[in-house]
Amino acid sequence: MLDFDFLEPASVGEAGRMLADLGDECRVIAGGTALMLGMRQRMLAPTHLISLGRMSALRGISLDEGGGLRIGALTRHAELATSTLVRERWPMLASMAARVANPQVRNQGTIGGNLCYADPSTDPPGCLLALDALVVLAGPRGQRVLPMADFLVDYYTTALETDELLTEIRVPPMAADAAGRYARYLRTAAEHRPLVSVAFVARRQGAVCTEARLAVGASTPIPLRLPRAEAFLAGKAVTPEVAAEAAAIVAADIEPVSDARGDAEFRRAMVQVVARRNIAGLFGLPEE
Repeated sequence: MLDFDFLEPASVGEAGRMLADLGDECRVIAGGTALMLGMRQRMLAPTHLISLGRMSALRGISLDEGGGLRIGALTRHAELATSTLVRERWPMLASMAARVANPQVRNQGTIGGNLCYADPSTDPPGCLLALDALVVLAGPRGQRVLPMADFLVDYYTTALETDELLTEIRVPPMAADAAGRYARYLRTAAEHRPLVSVAFVARRQGAVCTEARLAVGASTPIPLRLPRAEAFLAGKAVTPEVAAEAAAIVAADIEPVSDARGDAEFRRAMVQVVARRNIAGLFGLPEE
């Protein structure tokens, strides 16, 4: 690892000015779980690290006035997984956070850092996309709020400007008749990064799905909503056959990636399996 200067701004504005001044020579460090690995492997060699550790305002989990969830960008995955508030009102989100990577990463890594790194094979982005989450970005020029779909741009690329930080994630309240499930597929028990993830949120009246939100991640360059499958499910009583047909639409509507972990057709097949099981499971149907 090469030498670097370690900077500790006390505010978002100060950090933004540092980012603007230093440009590509610097990196922001929150939990550091991905950044330090990249630096040890000499994939990254910043001359400056800008630490967010002194910014207590970027920590914490709370409700907003409308009953939505506010998650500070420096909130650790383990905090999200064990939060009583999240477990009671957004159990899908707590379940996802409890499975991110491994215990070391969950206790050190932050939700904001995860989203900014934009690894296509990680858990939070797809789950938050299905939950209709927003991200708050701030810098010297002010603040802006983006939907997750606009924040995630491409492989390891987000909509963050060079002088901006992600400061908060906002999740709208779940409707009284809504429920959600997050499912993932690992090729081996030793893997920490999913090959496939499917997040499903549905409003229900008995066996009838009145509204659906489906997002696929890990097998695509960025997590994607599946509007054709969502429209297919809306208004239908969910049976094993309906779940299977919706999953087939999901698999047909993605462009999966190919890499050493799995080629495109294998990923497509596994997306269909995981989607079918997830849709069926949310409606209390057998998942085999």
